[in-house]
Amino acid sequence: MELFWYIVLMTMLTIYVILDGYDFGAGIIHLFFAKTEKDKKAITNAIGPFWDANEVWLIAVGGVLFFAFPTLYASSFSGFYLPLMMILWLLIFRAIGLELRGQIKNRMWEAIWDKAFGIASLLLALFFGIALGNIVRGVNLGMVTDGVSTHEPHFFFLPLWNSSFSPHAEHLGVIDWFTLILGLVGVVSLAIHGANWIIFKTNSDLNPKLKKVIFNLNFVLLALVIISLSTWHIIDPNPFRNFMEHPWLIIFPLMTFTGLLGLFKVKAFKRDGLGFLFSTLFLLGGLASTVASIFPKVLPSTNNVNPSLTLYNVAAHEYGLSVGVYWFVIAALLVGIYMFVQYRVFRGKLDDVGYGEH
Repeated sequence: MELFWYIVLMTMLTIYVILDGYDFGAGIIHLFFAKTEKDKKAITNAIGPFWDANEVWLIAVGGVLFFAFPTLYASSFSGFYLPLMMILWLLIFRAIGLELRGQIKNRMWEAIWDKAFGIASLLLALFFGIALGNIVRGVNLGMVTDGVSTHEPHFFFLPLWNSSFSPHAEHLGVIDWFTLILGLVGVVSLAIHGANWIIFKTNSDLNPKLKKVIFNLNFVLLALVIISLSTWHIIDPNPFRNFMEHPWLIIFPLMTFTGLLGLFKVKAFKRDGLGFLFSTLFLLGGLASTVASIFPKVLPSTNNVNPSLTLYNVAAHEYGLSVGVYWFVIAALLVGIYMFVQYRVFRGKLDDVGYGEH
């Protein structure tokens, strides 16, 4: 049952990244490339009917984490307390940036909330990439100091950064040079993803420019991916052991690089949805590859005193996990119906939605 709920959790998290990821990306595009009111309206129209529903997946991930893996929930929410509070406030500012902008027809008012929406989206993409870097790197479980565990084996707490900015420090920070690389991967990949969504859902005059932006950013993304894979060996001497032991897992890196290389053809795509398909493939393959590389660990330990947290030593009791399956099936059906109706109603281009107008 632990494996079933782990797959459920990772699937829901991936869905969240893909769906709310294009919202973050649209916000980044809005911040840097939307120069006219027409461009700004096209971007908000593209995400307007979806962004709040997409955020529900994050709440659902938290619920499943609390239910199925309570030890991991307790450990993570205490250890990552500071960045989680920052993410909460960024989610709030992104939301009110969208909702409050149209309340008053004033250029200064609109400019303030445009910046709130764009900067919050940029920082959210950065922090979620950094979060992935922390999971790959691991944390100092038990807060070991000089070989002695000073807290319970699953406890840790991270400041935003440490003085050395190193992923090899005994007392780590959330942000170091390795996690920052993953953060930049998050920003660039979600900016590309958001641009592809805007192209897919609008006929904006901005779209030809966005295709050039995607093409150029893809070179940056390729370089960052190569750098992150190269530096991974510094963090973990054998990061690809699972792929060697289970060769079928190579399908996930293949998905990642298929999506990445496909995006170089974005200027030649005749169908607007193809770019979004390739960026989705990149995100799906990248997340799956990361999960597969550290499996069965869910939070590695950076010390030799306390063991890593795995899906087996953080899971709830077997009985509770079994009973939860029935409720999950009902919830999954309801969510599936809701999403089908939502995306069916708002299918096609959304230039005339008029989101945020009051």
